[in-house]
Amino acid sequence: MTTIRLTAAQAMVRWLQNQLAEDGTPFISGCWAIFGHGNVAGIGEALHGARETFPTYRGHNEQGMAHAAIAYAKQLGRQHAMMVTSSIGPGALNMVTAAGLAHVNRLPVLFVAGDVFANRGPDPVLQQLEDFNDGTVSVNDCFRPVSRYYDRIERPEQLLTALPRAMRTLTDPADCGPATLAFCQDVQAEAYDYPASFFEPRTWRRRRPQPDPVEVQAVVDLIKGAEAPVIIAGGGVHYGQATEALRRFAEATGIPVIETQAGKSSLPWDHPLNLGAVGVTGTASANAVAAQADLVLGVGTRFQDFTTGSWSLFSRPNRRLVSLNVQAYDAVKHGAEPLCCDAEAGLAALLAQLDGHKVRPIPASLKADWFADVDPLTAAPEGNAGLPTDQQVIGAVQRAAGPDTVVMCAAGTMPGELHKLWKATRPMSYHMEYGFSTMGYEVAGALGIKMAEPDRDVVCMVGDGSYMMMNSEMATAAMMQVPFTVVITDNRGYGCINRLQMSTGGAEFNNLLKDAHGGSNSAIDFVAHAASMGATAIKAGSIAELEAALAKRHEARGPYVVVIDTDPYPSTPHGGHWWDVAVPEVSARAQVRASRQAYEDRLKEQIRT
Repeated sequence: MTTIRLTAAQAMVRWLQNQLAEDGTPFISGCWAIFGHGNVAGIGEALHGARETFPTYRGHNEQGMAHAAIAYAKQLGRQHAMMVTSSIGPGALNMVTAAGLAHVNRLPVLFVAGDVFANRGPDPVLQQLEDFNDGTVSVNDCFRPVSRYYDRIERPEQLLTALPRAMRTLTDPADCGPATLAFCQDVQAEAYDYPASFFEPRTWRRRRPQPDPVEVQAVVDLIKGAEAPVIIAGGGVHYGQATEALRRFAEATGIPVIETQAGKSSLPWDHPLNLGAVGVTGTASANAVAAQADLVLGVGTRFQDFTTGSWSLFSRPNRRLVSLNVQAYDAVKHGAEPLCCDAEAGLAALLAQLDGHKVRPIPASLKADWFADVDPLTAAPEGNAGLPTDQQVIGAVQRAAGPDTVVMCAAGTMPGELHKLWKATRPMSYHMEYGFSTMGYEVAGALGIKMAEPDRDVVCMVGDGSYMMMNSEMATAAMMQVPFTVVITDNRGYGCINRLQMSTGGAEFNNLLKDAHGGSNSAIDFVAHAASMGATAIKAGSIAELEAALAKRHEARGPYVVVIDTDPYPSTPHGGHWWDVAVPEVSARAQVRASRQAYEDRLKEQIRT
């Protein structure tokens, strides 16, 4: 048997370069790295040796660079992914939040976290967590609940089985999510005679599980017996490359489509059967149809509480739930009739059995009335109307957007407003991290999107609160001269949570800076801050100035930042649905007691299965 003598770290990097996507290029497109104790010697040397064929990108924060890797994979529909490596201890723990984001959103990323010495000779080493009762524990055990696959590499030959298992997870449509290798630092540097055959190229093809005929027939019977069915398009429509199949199915049957945050842009916004966003941040048109539906057909959705209005939205008596999902766990949630298969294959199989079946058309006025209500909110204001609203900012960005624009966001006020108001024209033109609602995803995520699709016009919408959480990868983007646009809406605090606090009877407290201890002393200059990291940054004093600034965004060589002050209080008054946020049973404040009574009344509307 022919062997190649390599360190374990060198073997890992060589093997990864030979794992190919269906387009013939490496599935792992490169590595994000911050070197430190635990990965600089072993993994660092291995990456240096492969730097011409396996690029290494230097981040400024472990969580931020992981966000960039995740956004890269998401924008490419999980067809490619990246590796992210850190030192042991705090460096590794900084990536755990990002791992949670990837796990919740079913997105592939390979975490390779430096770990303690397998031989335990120098214990306790710098940054080592010592468990008094378990000698096998390190901080990397925190990755276990947020990884789809987890392994600790304590011998070089363990890579022979660990790496294929990790890659299987990253490329499996049902189990897709983060894979974590806790790589002991002494083992990284140990040599082993690996079989040469281990490094032969291998192509990992997308698995498309076909539907079970019995399940197909059961769902067909439900559709044929339904008076008012509706389709919920989730992120699986995109990942299953099923947007065209969804369009054909909807047009053939006449069943309207409503979209989750992850599923938005499954159909163009102006398609007659696309009634827009569903749920807590949904449109009035979509939610009206959802409330009257006697059959809810979820395609690639995990039925998050924002989608279901905390399971109070789909309120028609005896309504049935169908879940077309590649993951069996999602396919049977809440008593759903399962159709466990690939989204494209499942929709095609259903359509073939429906024999021209078509439902009663929905009133065109539903959609027209919605836009009649909200289009004025996004229009440019006339004269001096005070601080701009988030809706007006969205309108300005929408007017500046082109056919290749990708708008992205993650947390705070903007996700709800964008879900309702943004008019997505093509698949994957709307990139939202809302499964984990991770503040700080935005800037790094925009970097990852632009790296994934360099020809797309990427616009990042971020509030001042989320920007302050994580902005360091702005410096990375400036260093690499990766151009994208960041619109920072400065409402001087956490405006979204402040409104939620008020809506549950709470006093304004500790959210807006004016209501925080010492908040009156805050004077953050976001233009100066972004410029200090190398971005081109300007301040817009009005919607008109914002539009003028956006028109110049393509002139920048790196990140382009526009800051605009906004009013923290207004939100779109139309659409939306109740969200289960528990209100205290006991309070000295009358507002809270009144909110508790209203809360208890709404709990009665929940449908528990």
